Amino acid sequence: MSGRTVTRAELARAVHAAIGLSRAGSDELVLAVIEETMDALARGEDVKIPGFGTFLLRDRPERTARNPRTGEPATVSARRVAAFRPSSKLKARMKRRPPG
Repeated sequence: MSGRTVTRAELARAVHAAIGLSRAGSDELVLAVIEETMDALARGEDVKIPGFGTFLLRDRPERTARNPRTGEPATVSARRVAAFRPSSKLKARMKRRPPG
């Protein structure tokens, strides 16, 4: 893996280059999509983006774990977590690209 991370600013620049929206408008658009995705997840809704994937919520049950320093058992409370399931198109594209 390359270890490279794409930032929100880089996404906004890509939108600017692809559709010619102003830089400020591109940044607002990217931020609006991210905010709406977060709001939908907070409301308990899944977010499906065809050709990309689905952001969904998973309920994780309470479980017993171990403190790595002491080895003592510890209870990890039940929680709701966000997860991502890639679409088949995204999976196929990832297979075509060699790692690194």
